[in-house]
Amino acid sequence: MTEISVELPAGAATVSADWAPGTNGATVVIAHGAGTGKDHPFLTGFADALEALGFSTLRFNFPYVEQGRRMPGPAAHAIATWNAVVAFAREQDPTATIWATGKSYGGRMASMAVSAGLSVDGLAYLGYPLHAPGKPEKPRAEHLPQIVVPQLFIEGTNDPFIQPLTEFHDVVATCQDARVVWIEGGGHTFEVKGRKRPASDIGASLAPFVAEFARP
Repeated sequence: MTEISVELPAGAATVSADWAPGTNGATVVIAHGAGTGKDHPFLTGFADALEALGFSTLRFNFPYVEQGRRMPGPAAHAIATWNAVVAFAREQDPTATIWATGKSYGGRMASMAVSAGLSVDGLAYLGYPLHAPGKPEKPRAEHLPQIVVPQLFIEGTNDPFIQPLTEFHDVVATCQDARVVWIEGGGHTFEVKGRKRPASDIGASLAPFVAEFARP
């Protein structure tokens, strides 16, 4: 494990991260969801599967997790963290392509960082939270059409954060370069009713889609 310095409005902070070098010239930077951290089995399974395919991976925590809180801090803190961890990844392998990936909140914060100027080669969302469950009238998507790099949405068809699906399709259609992979029957954590699997296995099952998207 390593620590990465992040410049926040109130001063410098550090976040924990796990770097695993790969062999194929591509780095996947992985952010956690709102209620978890970098060591959630879903993310470790996802990262392990990517590493087995030759990718470098960098998993990291947002500052609020380091502070022992469960609720996310200001978006500006998450955006600053994304900028810091991508800079760290570039230092480790300056010639690698960089792919920003995140579960739910972590992916949305990556998209906001990119729309604000962060340079990456593409974005992959593991359950993009288009809106809070039951509140489709408050979408979190106005910045997505501004993003010029490729975007990959991996979504469960039963995810309450993207219902109704017709509105989600409308949002994706506004993006400049976007594609969707559907997990039939999947919820927000890609659980499928009647099919019990460890979270690490579920995360690992999504890695091939990101690998195909990000492979050099």
